[in-house]
Amino acid sequence: MNEYKIPAQTRIGHVHLKVSNLQQSLGFYCGLLGFDKMMLYGDQAAFISAGGYHHHIGLNTWQSKGAPPAPEYAPGLFHTAILYPERKDLAAILQRLIDAKYPISGASDHGVSEAIYLDDPDKNGVELYWDRPRELWPLDDNGELTMFTHRLDIESLLGELTL
Repeated sequence: MNEYKIPAQTRIGHVHLKVSNLQQSLGFYCGLLGFDKMMLYGDQAAFISAGGYHHHIGLNTWQSKGAPPAPEYAPGLFHTAILYPERKDLAAILQRLIDAKYPISGASDHGVSEAIYLDDPDKNGVELYWDRPRELWPLDDNGELTMFTHRLDIESLLGELTL
């Protein structure tokens, strides 16, 4: 069998989440994080986006209306990662979360990126991050990519807002 490689331009188009309360989820994703509601599909689903794309996130209650969150220690989604274009954009959403007193579960510097972690109302993990330019990614002595998890310098990140 020939070795198959997925095309380099391939990307994740959207994520579709099962939620227990559509309005509560819209409040989080649109009200707090700032996504645009593109379309409601009756009272059971919504499609939201950044910048007018048809949808980056689908939310539905088709099989989950009123249900409790999925167990933490079970197979399933670990988190949805939302990529911000610039470090200053990540700083702005972090400040918004702080101002809203929204619980943040983690903040990490991964070398290739800086990330803020939180949960949506259904305890689905959400990573908000920005990527460093590729030429700044850490490499080991053999030139191989080396990712890590270090403490994020929150003060430096928030300092982007005063530049």
